[in-house]
Amino acid sequence: MGGIGKTALAVEAAHRARARGWFPGGTLFVDLRGYDDDPVTADQAVLALLDALGVRDRDLPPTTERQYDAYRELLSERRDRMLLILDNACDPSQYLPLLPGTDHHRVLITSRDRPDALAVRQIDLEALAPDESVDLVTRALHDTDERDDRPALERDALRELTGLCGHLPLALQIAAGMLRRRRHRGIASLVAEIRDAGDPTSVLDRGSPGTDLYGRSLVLRPVLETSYRRLPPDEARLLRLLCLAPGAETGTEAITALAGLDTGAVLSLLEDLAARHFVMPVRGSNVTASSVPWRVHDVVRVFAVGVVAGDARLREEGEAARERVLDFYYRWADAADDRLRWLPGMQEPRRFEDRGQALAWLDGERAGLVAAVAWGREVRFAGTAVRLAQCLGEYLYSRRYFDDWIAVAEAAREATLLAGDRLGEAIAWDHLGVALREAGRAEEAIDAHTRARDLYQATGDHESEAMAWDNLGIALREAGRTEEAIDAHTRARDLCQEAEDRHHEAGAWHNLGNAQQDAGRTEEAIDAHTQARDLFQATGDRHREAKAWHSLGNGLQDAGRAEEAIEAYGESLEAYREFEDWYGEGRALHALALAYEAAHRPTEARAAHFQSADAYTRANAPTEASEARARAAELPE
Repeated sequence: MGGIGKTALAVEAAHRARARGWFPGGTLFVDLRGYDDDPVTADQAVLALLDALGVRDRDLPPTTERQYDAYRELLSERRDRMLLILDNACDPSQYLPLLPGTDHHRVLITSRDRPDALAVRQIDLEALAPDESVDLVTRALHDTDERDDRPALERDALRELTGLCGHLPLALQIAAGMLRRRRHRGIASLVAEIRDAGDPTSVLDRGSPGTDLYGRSLVLRPVLETSYRRLPPDEARLLRLLCLAPGAETGTEAITALAGLDTGAVLSLLEDLAARHFVMPVRGSNVTASSVPWRVHDVVRVFAVGVVAGDARLREEGEAARERVLDFYYRWADAADDRLRWLPGMQEPRRFEDRGQALAWLDGERAGLVAAVAWGREVRFAGTAVRLAQCLGEYLYSRRYFDDWIAVAEAAREATLLAGDRLGEAIAWDHLGVALREAGRAEEAIDAHTRARDLYQATGDHESEAMAWDNLGIALREAGRTEEAIDAHTRARDLCQEAEDRHHEAGAWHNLGNAQQDAGRTEEAIDAHTQARDLFQATGDRHREAKAWHSLGNGLQDAGRAEEAIEAYGESLEAYREFEDWYGEGRALHALALAYEAAHRPTEARAAHFQSADAYTRANAPTEASEARARAAELPE
């Protein structure tokens, strides 16, 4: 893409090659200005090349055809190898006539477009890695003043600055030039200026030094504008819409919804945009053409969003596209949630064949789903965003993405106020409470669940009120308020029994047992967990049955019934593995290891601790994984 550093790389490569003696015949350089308003034609370029080769004035052939003949003849007669650099080509017609016609010499071409129809070796340049970006700016400052200590003193600000520049070399060079000029101000001041503006191009171009050592323009926005103006209308439209998508990466299906086109047409347009280096596919395992995610460079995204914001017609086009993609996300997230919550006897969900498929889709679209819920802060999208948020709770909980869940629940709560949805507000408060509790913020969770309970009572939804009581009890238990927790879980159980809701009754029994165990009422806890296990089995909820087995094992262990506890933990472990619940698997293995230790079986305990560490690692729980490895290391082999 423009500004990626193609010319700088080509010039640097030529200097190094010349220093090594690779091209004793010399180097020729032509700027074809392919993206200017008046690009250089091949016919114009050959005149410049002949001039560089010493053919001018009266020696210049009178016709274009003979000029090309003279040019190729000169190159074919040269025994010393030469390097020809054709810079900034926008179309093969600019450079094909200039190729030497012999493999004795070498040609290096730079372009923003991939000439896929030609059998030439292609080297795609992407943005720099974060560490490379930091090094580039640091060197640029130290080359001017080796005493400049800002990069060392403001490491975090420098890293944020390079991120705001999208790790684009042109933007980084402009930023370095601005920092050189404002040498008495910190890096953080430039970071704050760009962040406040919301558009790095406006700040960087305003403070650009103008040109570099080669006389090339150091201005970012015109580079983007010239590339954008050259796009055909359908490609320009898709680029604008893609830049409005939530998340840094967007799957092909979601882009199809954004564009309102069929998948084949969208893939064709994406491939064309990729050839022009506006977008890039994000390759990975288990990716098909219809599911591959696509990424737009951050600076391009900001530019395109600005284009849309400045035109009322494009704004409405963008809003309609956002509406389509939000509807798409809701439909498929709802289907995935149905699969995750599916129990035997329920109607089979149609979109996903099994739990693994649903999780894979949600994992791939997670960033976009979370960002899309935030659109609910706008009235037009509030209702759909609330429904989408409600579909993500089970997934975010099972994958333990609690920060994402907090963001989703808070955005949903704000959206319910815009939509006037009191029941949705209650659900959002309840989900927020669970996320806060799992993030270790028990007191905030108590407040959230209390609000949810009161709203459910006001709307007369007693079944949901029971769940709020149950969640409130868990938060109270986490806060050490055990007796209040027992009362809350008892209230939840009674409401479920009144409603003949056996499934949620099982959950209330399970949580009641945990609270009773904390209170030292071990036999009551064992009875409660047994009730929970039997009800989960009867309702076919194998996943929550795993949790009941685990808690039952805890009660049996406290009661000194070690072998029964080991058996219960084993049942729990088997069920967790069926659901790819890595955190649950880690917990079950940890409990099993402690039970083996209590039973004086150190070898089995050590193995279980190591397996627990592996499961915790997969579950993104590094602290628990480290603790499990440390515990294993203390035991004899």
